[in-house]
This record gives sequence, C-alpha cells and structure tokens, in this order.
Amino acid sequence: MTTFSSIMEKALLPLTVTSDPRPFNQQLPEPPDPRCVLKPQDNPELAPALVCALCCCFGIIYCCFGYRCFKAVMFLSGLLSGALVIFLLCHKEQVLETQLSLEVSAGIALGIGLLCGLVTMLVRSVGLFLTGLLLGLTLGAGALLSTEPIYQPPSAWVPAGGLVGLALLGALLTLRWPRPFTVLGTALLGAAVLVACADYFLEGLSLGSRLGQRLQALPALSPLCWYSWVLLGTWPALGALGALAQWKLMAEEHGGHANGELLLRYRNSQPVLTHVPSSQT
Repeated sequence: MTTFSSIMEKALLPLTVTSDPRPFNQQLPEPPDPRCVLKPQDNPELAPALVCALCCCFGIIYCCFGYRCFKAVMFLSGLLSGALVIFLLCHKEQVLETQLSLEVSAGIALGIGLLCGLVTMLVRSVGLFLTGLLLGLTLGAGALLSTEPIYQPPSAWVPAGGLVGLALLGALLTLRWPRPFTVLGTALLGAAVLVACADYFLEGLSLGSRLGQRLQALPALSPLCWYSWVLLGTWPALGALGALAQWKLMAEEHGGHANGELLLRYRNSQPVLTHVPSSQT
C-alpha cells in the first residue's frame, strides 16, 4: 500500500507544483491580443472627421463616376496632388530661410493646387499622365502592404524605386490607352480613399502608418491585425465594383449616342416633300 501511494505521489507531483498552467488548459483557446481588439474611436476630432467624410464623397465619385466626370476628376486630382506636395514642402522645409506658419503654408498650397488643377483639367495629356502616376502609386502601396508577411526590403531605396517605377509605367500606359486605364485608375484610387477613411474611423490610420514604416524599411514590425487585413482585402473588391459600374455607365451612354445617331441618319435619309402650288388658269 505504501508503494502504491508513493508511486501516485510521484506521478501527481509534477502537475501540482508546476507554475505553468498550460498542461491543464490544452483545450482552452488563447486569449486574444489586446492590441487587435476592435475598438472604434470614441470621440474623433471634428476637423479630421469632416475631412474624412468629404474624402468619402470624393472617393465615391472617383470610384463610380471617374470617367463619366472626367474634367471634374482631373481638376480634383491636380488640386489635391499639387496642394499636398506644396504644403509638405512649405510646412516641413524652410523657404527663403524662414519657417512658414501653418496658415501661410496652407494658403500657398491652395493657390498652387488650384493652378495645377486647372492645368490637369484643360490639358488632357497632363491629366492622363497624373492619373497614371496615381494608379501606379496606388498599386505600389497596396503591394507593399500585402507583401509584408513574405518580403522585407533590405533598404528604403527598394520600395521607393518600386513606387517610382510603377508610377511611370502607369503614366505611360494611361497615355497609350486612355479609356481603360483611366477607368482602372480612378476606380482603384477611389476605393483606396474609401478604405483609408474607414481605417481612420476604425483604427486611427493604422494602415497609413504601416505604409510609412514599410517605405522606411523598418525591421521587426508587429503583424497586422485581422481587421487590417479585412480592410486591405476590400480595396481590390471595391475597385473592381467601381470599374464595373463605370463600364456599365459607359455602355449605356454609348448605346444612347448610337441610337441617337441612327435616328438622325434615318431622318436625314427621308426625302423632303415640298408642296408645289398648282398654277391657276
């Protein structure tokens, strides 16, 4: 009896004195990462929230009506691109050995942005070139984020060079085939804007900050959460839906024009009957 009790004590002793509770919890799921618990922002700031709402409207116009509203989209692309670049240059760098204030930088950026918008709207080739540039940059940004688990760039020159190369390739392709690449570029850009706005309201631009880290080639980044991957996956889906919507609108418009031309040709082909008064004797 003593031998049996000693054997049982030796068998149960490692389970009773261990500090690791995992042998008792093999069937229980691991607790979720507190960093990946989905918590929308409680009190977002008013100004960024209004800007995001306005960007959502622009994103819907780009995604679904990009080619239909070609002039307006070209003006917005030139305005926003020029204003953003000039604002960053004026606000971050010293101009004429003077640090400009936020208001002065915004005023200069708005003026030059309006000029860039007019140029891209009135000169078709410039607008197409800018649309192709934005298409390449959008595709490059999506590729950088989606390849994070499998590829880590050795230096910051690799993602920068990839973005520049894709931007130039998209610009050349858009100049060569304007209609399909304009539809594709505006649809993907509008979808990216919508995803960025949703990212701001859900996780405070986590995808945007991760894109900046990937551009800097920072090592040992923490993995993205599941909802970040969901947002990233909705980008090509929204882009495909927007492109289909634009092609549908283009087909309807082309069909309406074709019917109008056929009706006009039919009317022109009909002989014109004139009334000749009879001569009175």
